[in-house]
Amino acid sequence: MSKSHFGLIGLGVMGENLVLNAERNGFSSVVYNRTYSKTEEFLNARGAGKNIQGATDLKDFVDKLERPRRILMMVKAGPAVDAVVDQISPYLEEGDLLIDGGNSDYQDTERRVQQLESKSFGFIGMGVSGGAKGALEGPSMMPGGTKSSYDAIESLVSKMAAQVEDGPCVTYIGPGGSGHLVKTVHNGIEYGIEQILAEAYDLMKRVKGMSGVQMADVLAQWNATEELSSYLVEITEVCLRTKDPDDGADLVEKIMDQAGQKGTGLWTVVTALQMGAPVPTIYASLNGRVMSSIKQQRVHAEGILKGPAVIDFDLGQPGDAMAPLMDAVVLSCVASYAQGMELLRIASNDLDYSLHMPSIAQIWKGGCIIRSRLLKRIQDAFNSDPQLENLMIDPWFAEQVNRRLPGLAKVVAGAAEAGIPVPCFSSTLDYINSYRTGRLPQNLVQAMRDCFGSHTYKRVDQDGSFHTEWLN
Repeated sequence: MSKSHFGLIGLGVMGENLVLNAERNGFSSVVYNRTYSKTEEFLNARGAGKNIQGATDLKDFVDKLERPRRILMMVKAGPAVDAVVDQISPYLEEGDLLIDGGNSDYQDTERRVQQLESKSFGFIGMGVSGGAKGALEGPSMMPGGTKSSYDAIESLVSKMAAQVEDGPCVTYIGPGGSGHLVKTVHNGIEYGIEQILAEAYDLMKRVKGMSGVQMADVLAQWNATEELSSYLVEITEVCLRTKDPDDGADLVEKIMDQAGQKGTGLWTVVTALQMGAPVPTIYASLNGRVMSSIKQQRVHAEGILKGPAVIDFDLGQPGDAMAPLMDAVVLSCVASYAQGMELLRIASNDLDYSLHMPSIAQIWKGGCIIRSRLLKRIQDAFNSDPQLENLMIDPWFAEQVNRRLPGLAKVVAGAAEAGIPVPCFSSTLDYINSYRTGRLPQNLVQAMRDCFGSHTYKRVDQDGSFHTEWLN
């Protein structure tokens, strides 16, 4: 058999679907899995009749690839990636290229790029979003590394990626670990939007007593608007409509209220804290998952800590798409995107990545989990002002904030009076109010810091640093 164009290591669901995607787009492939029985199972089932061959070990795998070799690793982030790199490196030759398509920490990718490039091999850290379906039909891809390494895979990934009106949902992100950083921030935005929709569901259910179908009808209205038309709103509607086949009840109500996480949301928040980027809406969504994990404690506390009785308040009516609640959802989603893009802008400057913000918005428009019509507006905003500091001050987004802020405030106030937690809505309101406040009370904080620790302070009326002996 002739040598293959493309190699894949790791036959999990994502790996299988990506190699089937590559083969469908004309790239003959060879696959390797740590357990050969998994390789045989794939070749005899989903890979049967395809231009895909299997390998029994890594030397056999490398020998079956044409040069320069292009190898995609779909293995668990962390030590597993390093192990594969170490095991396969002795068989690679100058110009061969490894691609890490998992959710790796961008700092690990920085190290691997330097390590592999020093051996004359290429290394790409590539975020891949879209889930199993996207991997098969066309995901959003975020590759970072040296430009020459990207050039070696551009023909492959451009065909594999989702296609939108202005091109494939893949672009060269930048050097080092930039691709994985962008994917990490993508996932942080995803965390935010998922929690936002969960809070809207909770309010409709607990305040208005709406059924799954009634709530789904509202989501359908939202999905028909420019502001909220998105994959996550679409699948939330599906989840709310789905019935338990055993008794016909809303299936979502049978699911344990404990949300899992794989670390990328945490990495987003930690990176933001390290770089001084405010991401309160995204942080609130992460904290919401952490709070959900202590189920036993919450059940115990429910019988001890007495809050207010749940009261009815104005969320709007289904006929008007629950207008105040929609305001809260729109602004919180805008805040999630704004915070993610601001983090990328700051990281780009700090790490010298030279990220092109309109291109990032463009590749998120198709294939990925956070794809939405709003991304076209985000793309336009950064095309109009490449130095835009915050999405909310773009004219179109500023109009949304000014028009919808009363609705968000009404929802947060009502939820507080009803004793219903809405961490993302609340954090978004604080974020917007803080961002639009020219003078915050941290002047008093600075005074206290100088009082107890002689940290000095700056004045608004004089240049320089000052210290006062406050306790004389």
